[in-house]
Amino acid sequence: MMARSLGLFGLALGAGFATAGPAAALEEIKAGVLGHNICISACSNANKEDGPVIDVQLNFRSPGVLRAVGSPRPYVSASPNVSGDPSFVAAGLEWRWEFAEGWAFTPGLGYALHNGETQNPFPNGTPQSTAFNNDNVLYGSEDLFRTSLGLTRDLGETWRVEGFVVHYSHGQILGNGRNQGVDQAGVRLGYRFGA
Repeated sequence: MMARSLGLFGLALGAGFATAGPAAALEEIKAGVLGHNICISACSNANKEDGPVIDVQLNFRSPGVLRAVGSPRPYVSASPNVSGDPSFVAAGLEWRWEFAEGWAFTPGLGYALHNGETQNPFPNGTPQSTAFNNDNVLYGSEDLFRTSLGLTRDLGETWRVEGFVVHYSHGQILGNGRNQGVDQAGVRLGYRFGA
C-alpha cells in the first residue's frame, strides 16, 4: 500500500509542475514536525498511534483557472511517521487569506492515501480483535479527505512559520462504516522561492 502512496505522491508532484506551467512552478516548501493522532476533533481514539510525523509540503503557483475560487495553490505532501505508525501522502489545494500585515490563515482541502489499517481482521469479541482495536485506528478506507488549517506569520520576505492542524477522514463519502480518522498538529517552517 505504501508503494501505491508513493506512486500517488509522484503523480501529484508531476501534476503540480504541469498545472502551474513551465516557469518555475514551485512557489514554497513547508516542513515541520506534527504530533500524530492528538485530541482535537477525533478524541475517542487519541490514545492510539501517537508517533510524531515529519510533514513536508510543496506548494505550487496557483494557475489562472483557479481565480474564480480564490486562487488556491495546488500542493503535494508527504507525512512519514517516524515511529512506524501510519504515514500519509496527499494532494490538494491550499488558500492563503491575509488578515493583518504578515499574518495569514491557510485553509486546505485535499485527497490522501495512507498505509494504516482500514478494518479489524479478527472476529468481533475475540481477544485478538480487542487487542487490535486497542492499538490501531481503523480508517475504514484506503483513501481519505485531508482538511487543514494553518496560522502563518511571515518572517521577512523568504521565511514563514506556521502553526498547523490537519484532519484525515473518509467522511462516509470515500468509504462507509468505520471512520475513526485522526488529527495532527504542530509547527512548520516555510521557504518561499523567488520572494
